[in-house]
Amino acid sequence: MSRSNKGRNETRTIRVGALARVEGEGALHIEMKDGMPDAVRLEIYEPPRFYEAFLRGRDMHEVPDITARICGICPVAYQMGACHALERALGAFNMIDPPIRTLRNLFYCGEWIESHVLHMFMLHLPDFLGYESAISMAEDHAPIVKQALGIKKLGNELVGLLGGRAVHPVGARLGGFYRAPDEADARALLPRLRVALDQMSELTLFLAEQVEYPDLERDYEFVALCPEDEYPMNLGPIRSNKGLAVEQNDFGNVIEEVHVEHSTALHSVIKGRGPYLVGPLARLNLCSDRLHPRAAELLPKVCESVGRTLPWSNNFLSLPARALETVHALALAHDIIENYERPTRSYVPVEPRPGVGGHGTEAPRGVCWHRYRTDRDGTILEARIVPPTSQNQMTIEDDLRLLAERLADVDDERAALQCEHLIRNYDPCISCSVHFLKLERSWR
Repeated sequence: MSRSNKGRNETRTIRVGALARVEGEGALHIEMKDGMPDAVRLEIYEPPRFYEAFLRGRDMHEVPDITARICGICPVAYQMGACHALERALGAFNMIDPPIRTLRNLFYCGEWIESHVLHMFMLHLPDFLGYESAISMAEDHAPIVKQALGIKKLGNELVGLLGGRAVHPVGARLGGFYRAPDEADARALLPRLRVALDQMSELTLFLAEQVEYPDLERDYEFVALCPEDEYPMNLGPIRSNKGLAVEQNDFGNVIEEVHVEHSTALHSVIKGRGPYLVGPLARLNLCSDRLHPRAAELLPKVCESVGRTLPWSNNFLSLPARALETVHALALAHDIIENYERPTRSYVPVEPRPGVGGHGTEAPRGVCWHRYRTDRDGTILEARIVPPTSQNQMTIEDDLRLLAERLADVDDERAALQCEHLIRNYDPCISCSVHFLKLERSWR
């Protein structure tokens, strides 16, 4: 970390060489001149993983298992995005049975629960409460940490119920699942879901009432799936608060991915408009009227406690937004399991054909959009995956620029910590985002 705390009228550098408590490898670099930010970079230096290239030439049925390996925290998002996009390409999207779609939502509930709780209580809450880590925080807040760990474990078990295992699950396939869970196995989770739902409701109020959130308001363009009759997870067109409204297949045509020298991840912008924001704050602002009643019941209390009604334009409020979404996911999972009857078939057969299809689902961190082109035998000819963290990178840098304007009189160590705090607020999954490398040929 740079500690060159120069005067307001001199050049100053704020740098963190390795960001802590984020998934993946990145750095922060801010150059200040005359007390104002001159250069702001979120430097993603993790080696690119080329997973889109790995998919070319593979059979269509291999794609869900390969994409599940992209991330150990949000594998369901990659599997569901891949399945939906390929089902569009192969003409099977509208053939999926309603019980299978319900099980896909249950699958996603598990991922939202485990990922959101991990981020909120293990990675980010220590920032707000002034602790170095969740371990030191646990010395003073042991009940909160223990409850959070228990809820996260329950999320993992929900993923394992449908995926066969909690990390890099293997149960999903084109058209549905290899095997639907037994009713008894599913219902065995109901008592713990009820307890977790009550605990998470209390924890949500704790985060709203006891945490002081920095004031950093910005005029974001929020982008999320917006289904008519449910809170966004798997289905729905993609819309924004500033007039964007596209069907899933067309999303890749309205955004542009650009390369910047300081990142091995591409940056996304809306063509002709610029950066945008995906994730829990976007979903909540655009679709709060579709929250499960248990989460909807908490929303007015949370708004009163944080002193703001929706829409929230301060992304630090992503923490209570994630908490509300976790309550939603727990309640939705409970309802699905309570009414669950094992379907007559766990998947719809999907036949190979040439085609092109695009579809995104709502990863915990935001829209994760896939597009595939298939050959007549189902071979993947082309793959494109736009992860949520790469979509948020330019917005993160814009946030950092605004924050840096307020740091002229803050010492370097404290300034760097506040900037890290802001980056962690996005729950970036850097390893998901890196899929680009520009090579320059040099002749000697």
